[in-house]
Amino acid sequence: MGRIFETRKHVMFARYARMSKAFNRIRKEIEIAVKAGGGDPKGNSKLRIAMQNAKSVNMPKDKIETAIKRALSKDTSGYVEIVYEGYGPHGVAVIVECATDNPTRTVANVRHGFKSHEGSLGTTGSISFMFERKALLKTPKPSGVDMDNLELELIDAGLDELSHDDESIYIYAPFQEFGSMQKALEEKGMEIVATEFQYIPTNYKELNDEQKKEVNELIEALNEDDDVQSVYHNMQL
Repeated sequence: MGRIFETRKHVMFARYARMSKAFNRIRKEIEIAVKAGGGDPKGNSKLRIAMQNAKSVNMPKDKIETAIKRALSKDTSGYVEIVYEGYGPHGVAVIVECATDNPTRTVANVRHGFKSHEGSLGTTGSISFMFERKALLKTPKPSGVDMDNLELELIDAGLDELSHDDESIYIYAPFQEFGSMQKALEEKGMEIVATEFQYIPTNYKELNDEQKKEVNELIEALNEDDDVQSVYHNMQL
């Protein structure tokens, strides 16, 4: 297993862990994708990704179709994606990805979350330089696949790291190489069952157990907000 897999495997696709929250977050992804590129997944790669993620958590087909129809309606203003940056307790860097139809409400809630847990909301760019933007693609592991050969074949498509367990292959690539990686996997007939775009810390902050507990309380509080899609941090777990 690779370095990224070992340090991040516990949070892979973690935002889909709780079903009701997962459906709400993916519904927003679908609506944002449709508003940006239309309701046909064949011509809208962002929508294809959202629909893949919906299927990965067994989101009912009718809920997917409803989200697409809602986004196509002229009566819906839709959601906007916003990224907030700040510091949690003990200097831990935190990035909060949101999808909201009311940015004023969202920034107030995120600011309150930081403040009530001994943290502070920062400005754009104050934290993100400490992270690398990565695409993570998950595909079923074919029987008899030679992982070393597969890794070599995917390097030209921008592979950063490849890891696997008994059932799945996890592929990391730089954010800007997502399209070429997606194409390479499709050409090999490998089904992409889920995709995430993650912020991976370039350095991790070591804390003791009590300090980790305080940071986790902030992360949990932020994740409870319906407008929050994902929370990333540089705390060593």
